Parts: sequence; structure tokens; C-alpha cells
Amino acid sequence: MNTLCCSALRRRVIIGALCLASAFSASSAKKPNVLFILTDQWRAQALGYAGDPNVKTPRLDKLAEEGINFDTTVSVCAICTPYRAALLTGRFPLSTGMYANDLYLPAEEITMGELFKAAGYNTAYIGKWHLDGHGRKSYIPPERRQGFDYWKVLECTHVYKQSQYYDNNDPKIKMWDGYDAYAQTKDAQAYIRKHATDDKPFLFFFSFGGPHFPHKSAPEDLKALYPPESLKLRPNVEFTEKYPEAKVREELQGYYGHCTAIDKCVGDLMDTLDELGIADNTIVVFTSDHGEMMGSHGKVPSAKLHPYDEANLVPFLFRYPPLTDGKARKIKTPLNTPDILPTLLALTDIEIPDTIEGEDLSVLIKEPGKEIGRAALTMQIKPQSTLRIPYRGVRTARYWYAEQADNGEKLLFDCEKDPYQMNNLYGNPEAKALQTKMAERLKEELVKVGDYPFKGAGHYKGYLDRKTGIPKDGPGTERKLSAKNLEKMKAKKNKKAKE
Repeated sequence: MNTLCCSALRRRVIIGALCLASAFSASSAKKPNVLFILTDQWRAQALGYAGDPNVKTPRLDKLAEEGINFDTTVSVCAICTPYRAALLTGRFPLSTGMYANDLYLPAEEITMGELFKAAGYNTAYIGKWHLDGHGRKSYIPPERRQGFDYWKVLECTHVYKQSQYYDNNDPKIKMWDGYDAYAQTKDAQAYIRKHATDDKPFLFFFSFGGPHFPHKSAPEDLKALYPPESLKLRPNVEFTEKYPEAKVREELQGYYGHCTAIDKCVGDLMDTLDELGIADNTIVVFTSDHGEMMGSHGKVPSAKLHPYDEANLVPFLFRYPPLTDGKARKIKTPLNTPDILPTLLALTDIEIPDTIEGEDLSVLIKEPGKEIGRAALTMQIKPQSTLRIPYRGVRTARYWYAEQADNGEKLLFDCEKDPYQMNNLYGNPEAKALQTKMAERLKEELVKVGDYPFKGAGHYKGYLDRKTGIPKDGPGTERKLSAKNLEKMKAKKNKKAKE
């Protein structure tokens, strides 16, 4: 039996066991609903509650006042597909082979949708998917939807006006009316109203496309709230010939416009939960896949593949009244992408499969005031541009340390004293002990995921095929590909033996 067959069988056994466990452990009390709101390219700093002097996000500020703000939430890999794979599987990019955009999430992976469905949840997904790898406009059949039943999705688009999508099992492409976030929100509200009184709880995953560029397509009335000349820029913004000050300000205007539009949508969803009387039994999560440089450190608006907090830190708000009690809390303990799924599983009393590599941090939610001294690993393995340098880094509640692969540059910042990361402490004699400590922490985290010592981008070419036997174009050529790789590995081994 080949590796793929073994993996698929193991996956079925694990999910089957979880179904059985759920049936025996189900209590008379209905499990909480879960409304998971994911945005694209919304950096942690760009919210009212986070201190941004420009952006208007009243509904998210209210959500922060009523729940928990994980203040140091790290994107494990600040680019769409790797983050989404890590989120849905609780596993690191080199474990799944999902280290770049437009790859196919291996079918044998055990995912959020499948786990909640096995535990008796209705499952729904609206918006951007970016895990199918069959083309950004291709229809995704039910067997490749990773456990989500209700389905209004397009693999990937950032056309926000009359954007396209597929409606459940209809292979004919459709278009959202107007600005897509507004239309998608109305659809989500309709779904929630329909299923609010079901015997089964729901997992509703809402994946917004914004505030990812193009920024100019934000609603005009909301862009008007942000006259470019009035915007206060971060102190670390540096202008370039391609992006002079006027252009950066124009981009930031549209970025904030998208943010405020999505803030309105989140407010509409919260109002719907209140209207239906289910807010007290619904876990709400708001987060993003990665951040946005927007000119910081001289990086262009739209950039995110760089080793700085603007790219790697994302918002993460959590509200569940039985545990948050309508009171604002801030948690400094770093939360990493693979930690999110096991934490949600624990909070909904769903067994955590042993395939998951992230840590269950539900204790931080259950015990107010508790913090854990830990480091969150982030990485760029094979950036999709020769202008970006692969790196590995660790973020603690206070410090950021990163090593870049191809040029050997190292970064060390005290983010408490230097929140804009403008004073690199690496090489500073006074920071030698800290430098040694953070380098060791990075090594520890890399050893855990089998990536020490890490290599340059060229080392990982074809890594997806070697790791999983599944090409980015999806299933159908697995055996052929695996056999081909097996022959290559044998030939390489024989060559080494002869040498």
C-alpha cells in the first residue's frame, strides 16, 4: 500500500473515530455555533482599538470591548494559501507542503470543516478559498471542499465589484451584486437566520477578499472618509520612486475604505446574532491571513512577504459571552496560525486529532490574566518573487528575531521600546545575550517542524511533490507523480552509494 493510500485510510479512521466519539459525548446542551470571519491582508495595526489614528472601525472596536484581543497574533506564513492551509489543518507549511500560493491542499489532510462536520455541525463557507490549486476561476466539486457543505465560493479573486462565485453544486459561474462584501454578508445573514433554530450548531466560515489590493475599488463613499492629505503615516514609511508620498497616501485611502466596509459587514453579522437571540451561544472570531507593509521600511503598498510586524502581525478577536462576559481583555501571549484550530476544537469539546501540530491555548481564554511565555514561528519558504528573500523568525510578546536565508541578514527588535522596528539590535554588543537567546528560540521552533537548519528557496523546489505526492494541479496524477519521485530518490540513493 503506497503512502497516499495509507494517509487516506488513516484520515478516514481518525474522522470516523471522531464521529463516534462525538455521538457518545454529545450532551443535551447544544454546542456553541462558530462564526469565523477571515479577512485578507488586514494588518494588526490598522484598527481603531489598536491605536490607528485614521481608520474608522466602530463595530470591530465594539467587538474588542466585548471580548478578547490576542495582541500578538502571528501569521505563520504571510501569504494567502500557506496561511489558509495552516489554519484549516492546524499544521505547519512544511508538514502539508503548502508553502506558496495556488497549491492544492492534499485530500488526506484533516481539516476544520471535516472535524466540525464529524462533530455534528452544519458547515458553511462563503468567499475566497485559495486552497484548491486547479485554477483561480475553476469550479470546486464537493469532494474537494474539505468538509464544508453550504458553499458560495471562488478559488481566488480580488475584483470586488460584481465578483464571481459558484453557488453550491451549480457549475455555472455567478456574480455577486455590487460590492461583493455587502452581498456576501446578506447571504450569510440569510443562512444564519435559516439555521439559528436547528438542532445542530453551525460553523460558518466567512472569507472576505478585502482589504487586499486593489485599493482603488473600495466603496467611494467610504474612501471619501479618508482624504489622502489628512492621513497620518507610520513613522517607518519610506517613499520610493515608484511609490512617492502621493501614491502611498492614495493607496492607504482605499485600504482604509475596504477596512471600514468590512467593519460595517461585521456589524451587520453581530446584529443578526443579537436579533436571533443566539449571540450568547456563538463563538465569534475575527482575524486575517497576513498584514500589509503599505510603505513601511520602503516596501510597496501591497507587499507582505517581508520580516516585519506590518506583514506578520494580524488582528485576532474572540467573543463567546459565557467565557468573555462582555468584558475587554488583552492577551499578550503569541498566538500562531496552527494554534487556532486546536484551540477552537477544545472550546467546542471536539477531540483534537494527533495530526495537529499547533497548541491548544484555550486555557488563556478560560483563565483571565493567564499568560504563557512562548514564541511563535513564522516563515517565508519560497517567496514568489526574486525580490523577496526567504526567512524564518520568531515573535515573542516583546521581541522579534529573524534570519534571512540567502543574504545572511539577521534582525532583532525590541517591539516594546521600538514598535516600528527601526532599530535593529543585531550586532549590538549590549544586546548580545538577547541575540543568543532569540537565536536559540528560533532553532528550537525550527527543530520542532523539521526545518533546522533551514535552507534557501532553491532547496524547497518540488518539496510539495516529495512531501505529499500530490501536485499543485490536484488529484489524478498522484500515483504517477509518486512513482516518478520514488525513482528519482532511488537513483539519487544509488548514485551516492556508488560514490
